[in-house]
Amino acid sequence: MRLHRHAKLYRLQEIENEMPSLLKWSSLPVAGMVSELKFPVPWGHIAAKAWGSPQGRPVLCLHGWLDNANTFNRLIPLLPKDYYYMAMDFGGHGLSSHRPAGFPYHFLDYVSEIRRVTAALKWSRFTLMGHSLGGSVAGMFSCIFPEMVDKLILVESYGFFPAPQKGDAWLNSKRKVIERLLSLEENKHQPPKIRSPQEALQRLLQANSHLTEESGRILLQRGATEVPGGLVYNRDMRALTHNQDSLTLEQCVSFLNKIQASVLMIM
Repeated sequence: MRLHRHAKLYRLQEIENEMPSLLKWSSLPVAGMVSELKFPVPWGHIAAKAWGSPQGRPVLCLHGWLDNANTFNRLIPLLPKDYYYMAMDFGGHGLSSHRPAGFPYHFLDYVSEIRRVTAALKWSRFTLMGHSLGGSVAGMFSCIFPEMVDKLILVESYGFFPAPQKGDAWLNSKRKVIERLLSLEENKHQPPKIRSPQEALQRLLQANSHLTEESGRILLQRGATEVPGGLVYNRDMRALTHNQDSLTLEQCVSFLNKIQASVLMIM
């Protein structure tokens, strides 16, 4: 599978037609989209969208932290047509269900969601393409289930890398996870903040300076829900807290040696 070497997820060539107004965000068409899918899980569902024929060679696409499956809207139409591209929303992102109350999000939760989705699809071998956090999740999945991944494509991601936390640093990181969870639970009865479509877009752009306005609109299609008075973000606030185990350099080298897939990194 070949990707144009200059491709960028958010900076691809301009489409011919202008995107409709944000006020009509819920009905925006997505070029080339074949279907919306939902995969049942014990806490609800994992949402996904697909391009191409299900008979094509399977590619599972994984978005970055706090993004959603629409990350790939501009990229997929430029790729070879004999593949079946499926982009999933991680739990707590996009249109996927939030995790059960009382539990923080852990990095390995996202890895396990890949296995749930591919088990439902009966995919025994497929290509993984991940952007940013999605690349880290794809890299770890390729180490845990190496026989399932034939190609690993990492976009603006190293797969995963050592980030050892020793002594107080490790303790402090776990303390933040626990305190953040308790704080969110204390405020769970507060209604979500409603923003006008333009305000929701501007807040997204301010938090992600690399995004263009058009890219922001694309992410909002799946990242927000229309309610009386405006939009509310779909993401689970618990997903804002990073929660993953630290790995030493030796562990990373050992894990990476398990990967059987051909690897392409695009930075």
